[in-house]
Amino acid sequence: MDTKNLPLSGMKVLEFCHTIMGPTCGLVLADLGADVIKIEPTDGDRTRRLAGFAAGFFAGFNRNKRSLAIDMKTDEGRRLIHKLASTADVVVENFAVGTMEKLGCGYEDLKPLNPRLIYCALKGFLSGPYEHRPALDEVVQFMAGLAYMTGPPGRPLRAGASIVDILGGTFGVIGILSAIEERHRTGQGKLVKSALFESTAFLVSQHMAAEVAAGEPVPPMPARRSAWMIYETFPTADEHMLFVGITSNNHWQRFCESFGLNELLADPALKTNEQRVEARPKLVPIVAGVIKSQPLAEITRRLEQLQIPYAPVARPGDLFDDPHLNHAGRMHRTFISEGRYANLPGIPIEIGGEHMPLRMQPPTAGEHSAEILREIGITEQEIARLKTQGVVRTKEGE
Repeated sequence: MDTKNLPLSGMKVLEFCHTIMGPTCGLVLADLGADVIKIEPTDGDRTRRLAGFAAGFFAGFNRNKRSLAIDMKTDEGRRLIHKLASTADVVVENFAVGTMEKLGCGYEDLKPLNPRLIYCALKGFLSGPYEHRPALDEVVQFMAGLAYMTGPPGRPLRAGASIVDILGGTFGVIGILSAIEERHRTGQGKLVKSALFESTAFLVSQHMAAEVAAGEPVPPMPARRSAWMIYETFPTADEHMLFVGITSNNHWQRFCESFGLNELLADPALKTNEQRVEARPKLVPIVAGVIKSQPLAEITRRLEQLQIPYAPVARPGDLFDDPHLNHAGRMHRTFISEGRYANLPGIPIEIGGEHMPLRMQPPTAGEHSAEILREIGITEQEIARLKTQGVVRTKEGE
């Protein structure tokens, strides 16, 4: 795809974000072609220094962005941010409630400078009784019932990825693009909000509806009453784990015919999915025996031929060399740390049959400060002075 003609080429975004929720919003806009300027402190976004399971956050969510490292707490820093905002299409921020206002860069501060500005605030909660509470992905997973539904009874567990941060950031993109479409008609910008708690509630709404439909509380997913005869994992002959879903009459027919289970196929008491669900205590051990009799490579080959849904139980590291994810260059060879790169998935979108390219590696802190300031008319002498005074940080050699 022509990197100069991506869907959001020409859109200028200022990203005041850290961790995952805000950077996800900026990442999607950047991958789609927007010029996303990551505004970070002169000592760098603190996400850069996280360890443990968070060690990959910065590399994973900050490609295709430029970095401006600036001290927003100084009068000069604030002046520069205001000048930038006057030329921007979008501001995205996910700081604690009130932080941007204290810095003089809230929506009401920037709106008079640029009436066309779309200002996206990503928070723990939307407007209402909880709006001033701090929140985290894991907090709202417990608060909104997602952790209850994920773990077995009595053992609520957070999901195995930061799905609420990512979903909240993606909903932010939807809000931004909707506000831009409205701006085409009105010429005016707007304040857009997305939040963690409401995103989690949206995820759990399927279980809320199920509780009313069933007339009783829905048990956690590991203890759920299955809607299908087979929808679970089984060990193979070579001790791999394989998920199999037999969810339709056609699946059942093909499975029975292929594995010599014609007596079951002919049984009138097993004709419908609902009948087979009732017969799960009898049928699950039979299917388990079939799966256990085959090594992983053979059983997956046969299920593939039969067009029955299946999935070997993978770990994240198994995805680096996945042939489908790597098809047509969809994986981005991304800088992680000194001497370390990893193939990471792009955003899951194709437009016109093409994927969104990697244009820039995750930036170093202040890597693009000088060029961004030049673009808004700051002279070389001023940039040098701002750097000496500690207002901005530039890359080595500038």
